[in-house]
Amino acid sequence: MDTENREKKSGFAAIIGRPNVGKSTLMNQLIGQKIAITSKKPQTTRNRIRTVYTGSEGQIVFVDTPGIHKARNKLGEYMVEVASRTLREVDVILWLVEPSVYVGASDRQIAQQLSGIGVPVLLIINKIDTVPKEEILKVIDVYRKLGDFDEIIPCSALRGKNTDDVIETVFRYLPYGPMFYDEDTVTDQPMRQIAAEVIREKSLYALNAEIPHGIAVAIEVFRERPGKSGLWDIEAVIICEKESHKGIIIGKQGAMLRRIGSDARYELEKMLEAKVNLKLFVKVKKDWRDSDFLIRNFGYDRKEI
Repeated sequence: MDTENREKKSGFAAIIGRPNVGKSTLMNQLIGQKIAITSKKPQTTRNRIRTVYTGSEGQIVFVDTPGIHKARNKLGEYMVEVASRTLREVDVILWLVEPSVYVGASDRQIAQQLSGIGVPVLLIINKIDTVPKEEILKVIDVYRKLGDFDEIIPCSALRGKNTDDVIETVFRYLPYGPMFYDEDTVTDQPMRQIAAEVIREKSLYALNAEIPHGIAVAIEVFRERPGKSGLWDIEAVIICEKESHKGIIIGKQGAMLRRIGSDARYELEKMLEAKVNLKLFVKVKKDWRDSDFLIRNFGYDRKEI
């Protein structure tokens, strides 16, 4: 190993936890820009998303996984499989929990999964800005009795509080070696896929509680207009499971679809640093979350886990 590689560290760090504990928010905060979509709704992340932090100490490849939960359909089974497989392929595991002294069945299941896994586990107590300081000490005490953690770090992913400690601690557990990606790389996700996720996120926010998580987004056109640099044409289809959902997504006289399109266009233009001509359509694919063919078609493929 050459001198430069001995001085640098690099490796993979999985971010796991129940749905809606702030995994995507933490990952976006750690790398300094938004890659994974965030929402107050559970199970927002459906695939493994890799993002890359490169600093003076070396490189961390963060893997944001779907929340570990009880699967209710084939898409749910896929998401749980993604999260579980990831645990066996990384150098460090970051387990995110909320600052509560109540430990539910899901967290106990995760603790059991991590027991004797043979990989350093850092317990990250997120959302510390939502509780008094003395409450955090009680939470630490509860989780210490639940598992043997290499480190416990309280932080607020949303506020960026103590997130530097997370980076510093992860590096402590990584091996020395060459970087996996160029220093300018921030994600291995194709722009087309990120665009689909942006549209899905804006749909989740706009639709609020009216629509369950039975939507997917398929990008049909994603190209820079020939002879007009700085202008992109993007056409996307929002897939839902019922005709009644289609009506809600479109809204009265198309108002809801226009709102989703406007919010998504704003974010896509920031991402591409160019003007975007965005066209959205809505289609019904009944019970697509229980169809192996459609799940693969919308980018959730077990072969790629």
